[in-house]
Amino acid sequence: MPQATTKLNAFPVFLRVEGEAVAIVGGGEEALAKARLIAQSSAVLHIIARNAEPELLTFIAEASAKHVAAAYDASQLEGAVMVFAASGDEALDRRVAADARRLGIPVNAVDRPDLCDFFTPALVNRAPVAIAIGTEGAGPVLAQMLRGRIDRMLSPSLGALAALAMSFRNAAERLPRGNVRRRFWSDFFGGAPARAVEAGDFSQAHEAATDLLLSDAPVHGHIALVGAGPGAEDLLTLRAHRLLMEADVIVHDALVPEAVVAMGRRDAERLPVGKRKGCHTKSQAEINALLVELGREGKRVVRLKSGDPLVFGRAGEEMAALRDAGIAYEVVPGVTAAFAAAADFELPLTLRGVSSSMVFTTGHDLKGNSLPDWAKLAISGATVAVYMGRSVAAEVAGRLIEAGLSPDTAVAVVENASLTNRRRFHGTLADLPSLEARADLSGPVMTIIGDAVAGANFERSEPLAAHRHESAPVAAAEGVQP
Repeated sequence: MPQATTKLNAFPVFLRVEGEAVAIVGGGEEALAKARLIAQSSAVLHIIARNAEPELLTFIAEASAKHVAAAYDASQLEGAVMVFAASGDEALDRRVAADARRLGIPVNAVDRPDLCDFFTPALVNRAPVAIAIGTEGAGPVLAQMLRGRIDRMLSPSLGALAALAMSFRNAAERLPRGNVRRRFWSDFFGGAPARAVEAGDFSQAHEAATDLLLSDAPVHGHIALVGAGPGAEDLLTLRAHRLLMEADVIVHDALVPEAVVAMGRRDAERLPVGKRKGCHTKSQAEINALLVELGREGKRVVRLKSGDPLVFGRAGEEMAALRDAGIAYEVVPGVTAAFAAAADFELPLTLRGVSSSMVFTTGHDLKGNSLPDWAKLAISGATVAVYMGRSVAAEVAGRLIEAGLSPDTAVAVVENASLTNRRRFHGTLADLPSLEARADLSGPVMTIIGDAVAGANFERSEPLAAHRHESAPVAAAEGVQP
């Protein structure tokens, strides 16, 4: 079930202030801090303070701000597009806020969130690029910490690159809408023009951008088979995130959470293709054909798969179809569910002197008449990770016990691995059949079996034995003691 997205109580916008008046009422440190922030814009500052402190007076002179050296009066706010109540006097700040609202002007009262129509952000300034970080007044220190991190990430030349882009915008608007135009801007900001600006060669940057604009090279499609990880969006790789932000189309499975899909470009086309147990909206052949078709249209596509695309993700069939069609593709690995489940349990999948090998399998591999070869590895001490095995848990347990694995072998089970709503269970192989009767387990289930499981942390886990099915004819028939 998708997690609910927390709603913003304050929506961020950028207000035009060029040549407009911004009024700040106050003469001390609070007023100076707001004046320094607004001075990063092209607004006309009006500082209203009968007795301004020396540092503020110095700032007013240096910034060519207008100083209204008089007692506060509501008429002084008229014509302003924003007002800051920064006097440090609660009664005066409340009066300023009330007057501003009566005049229809948004107001911010310093350190008084209940009086604020808007909150001032921590600002990363690469004009004309600006990044604003807000916490709705809850954590100004946190906002400043984030500002510092982001500031270090961004090149000082970013503003110059944005200014160059602005000069090409009208010409770029004449390119065909959609993929061609997006490809131009992607190559502009990630290719030769950006590198030339970074090097300080603005003439070369302009020439490179012109070459891109005039290029008539055909647009080639590209498919990225991307691992979305086990569910938590912060387990997505940096490369996966970058490709999502560049994608024209996101083709995603049903098990990929909406929070991960939403990390792509907002205007990217999103195509759900099902692949949830018992409900496939498209067959694998149809998905293969869709990827080929999108590639031939010149689209940049992210085929988003739960976990890792190369672990029970049918990626082999999709890669074969793309190779046969001559469509370029790449594979971006993701955190597979077995690793996420092991992390949730603090469980060592390999343990010196206990287990030095691993098996990834699905419960359906045990449905044949003969045991698969990996069953021998399980008996010899390998850790076994069983994907999608809840509905065949009794059969998995019965066949492994039949093959010689001890009923007392440790088992760990995780529903919704990596997510905040995960549930953990532990027990033995003999307890495993109880999973089939658990109608309350609606999320994907990962089961890990082996002696190494005994090294897990079970403090936040429920015992499987507490839910053992009282009537388990299948389990009994397979030799599992209920």
